[in-house]
Amino acid sequence: MTEKLNEGKIMQALNWAYDKALDGSIPGTDSSYEMAENYLKGEVDLTDKVNSLIRWQNTKSATTGFVSGLGGVITMPVAIPASIATVIYVQIRMITAIAIMGGYDVKDDRVKALVYSCLAGNAAKDILKGTGIVIGSRMSTQLIKSISKETIFAINKRVGFRLLTKFGEKGAINLGKMIPLVGGVIGGTFDGISTNIVGNIARKTFIEGSAISEL
Repeated sequence: MTEKLNEGKIMQALNWAYDKALDGSIPGTDSSYEMAENYLKGEVDLTDKVNSLIRWQNTKSATTGFVSGLGGVITMPVAIPASIATVIYVQIRMITAIAIMGGYDVKDDRVKALVYSCLAGNAAKDILKGTGIVIGSRMSTQLIKSISKETIFAINKRVGFRLLTKFGEKGAINLGKMIPLVGGVIGGTFDGISTNIVGNIARKTFIEGSAISEL
């Protein structure tokens, strides 16, 4: 890859993957809404349902066939390695499905910014805190409504910088540096450990103790 990655390209990739996850237009994959609906079935606790979704995504993401097949159909409108595009798409689809299961409107730009923050894994809390948002055990509707356009921009900028640092400015995949945020593609196999971390952050953000009404 000759072109360097930058924050702008990262954000283009995130926005593209977000739209594709919601409309389910990537061949062979369900939309975030369909995924959420499937996992909401049954009588078990909501947290258990979300944990089941995360476990399945970890398992599925760790299979060579799934990753190579997905990488073959993903064509982003921005120069970015297929391996990185696959990571972004898989994780955004999982996070948005979890947010939907928690009752959030994922078409709301404020919720979208929170979804992006989850991609930063264990750094998500610090990213939000740095923009004045402190997520405790309860995410209120009022907290969501208080997020301004300036705050959305600040969150996205911090996430973009974080992902750029992890992916490498030249787009080279340095597995040591990418863990735990992304893990990496090793012989075509996506490291499910990072997906598990991101999934857990999404659960803590959108499910545990949250009581969100319609925004």
